Amino acid sequence: MNKETLQKLFVELIRDIYDAEKQLVRALPKLAKAAESEDLSEALRSHLEQTQNHVSRLEEVFGQVGVAAKGKPCKGMKGLIEEGAEAVQEQDRGAFRDLAIIAGAQKAEHYEISAYGTARTLAEQLNMNQAVELLEQTEGEEKEADEKLTQVAVSLYESVDEDEEEEEGESVSAGASRSGRRSAAKR
Repeated sequence: MNKETLQKLFVELIRDIYDAEKQLVRALPKLAKAAESEDLSEALRSHLEQTQNHVSRLEEVFGQVGVAAKGKPCKGMKGLIEEGAEAVQEQDRGAFRDLAIIAGAQKAEHYEISAYGTARTLAEQLNMNQAVELLEQTEGEEKEADEKLTQVAVSLYESVDEDEEEEEGESVSAGASRSGRRSAAKR
């Protein structure tokens, strides 16, 4: 495969990623607003800032390749965002909705991690060292965002477990009280 063919593939890939990032810039504020957990909302707002930087980095990469910074419609990200929006609409506000938001956001993160890894590898093959550094930096931030979402999810799971244990304890107490009243009534 010649260098020109690899470069065309590289440009197509970064156009796809560029559109994906721009879609996320529009979607993340809505998800942050829909989240009940302040930790989740903060993680999404923080990632929005990073995503805006990712767009700028990609514009630098376009400049290094010598092509206009324009996106190619990313159907994959569009589908992931639509799935996430459906999950938000289907769930009542609370921990389960937040977990659905995290699931959708992590799917998007994994898509991006994969795309940036592929773009970085192509840039390496094209000896585009500055692009490699920019793409690697973004790939690392995507991995960090995914890890942060996992941490938030774990804390939500723990809070859901604690709530369920409290509810079970209350029902056992209520059942014991009713049982005690029935015993007293029989006497």
